[in-house]
Amino acid sequence: MIIDQLTRSILLKICYFGPALSGKATTIKSLLNHFGKKDRVLNVTNSINRTVFFDYGTIEFEIEQWHLKIHLYSTTGQDFYLITRPISFQAIDGVIFVADSQQSAYDRNLTSWKELRGFFEDVIITIPKVIAFNKQDLPDKFSPPEFLEDINHLKFKNLKTKKTIAIEGVGVVESFKDLIDLIFKNINRERLTPEYG
Repeated sequence: MIIDQLTRSILLKICYFGPALSGKATTIKSLLNHFGKKDRVLNVTNSINRTVFFDYGTIEFEIEQWHLKIHLYSTTGQDFYLITRPISFQAIDGVIFVADSQQSAYDRNLTSWKELRGFFEDVIITIPKVIAFNKQDLPDKFSPPEFLEDINHLKFKNLKTKKTIAIEGVGVVESFKDLIDLIFKNINRERLTPEYG
């Protein structure tokens, strides 16, 4: 977080992380679409439209006398490009872990969470984070409490969960709002938390 008292501006960086095909890019696009920025997503994709580096977009709010600018990144889920992931994590303020809720993706979610922990080591315990259990519209879903137990979620601080359907925009804004609330939890929310209408 960068707070510039002179210009009354606050800059945040949020990263969407998760296994391949969990819906990270779709989640960012859905969020930007909600705020009228559907065509403001930068994608670095390959010939079959899969993210090879990151997706990127920004959202800005005017809150009383403050200007809040939030940079949104997603990491590539493809292991072939895993060397690019740490770059997206530099100087982040919060993480939304997009889990693929299909039972067939359960182990991939666990592997991806372990990788996330590896990037931050013990710091991940306190970094603001939301686990978005995506693809809730599909059959054969695993139980979120089962996943939370497997990752020993009680040891983590600043953690919230949401069920989402990114392709329909369900739960996407709410996940984003939850993360912003976690980031600003020690700051006067009445002055810095935007309206999400």
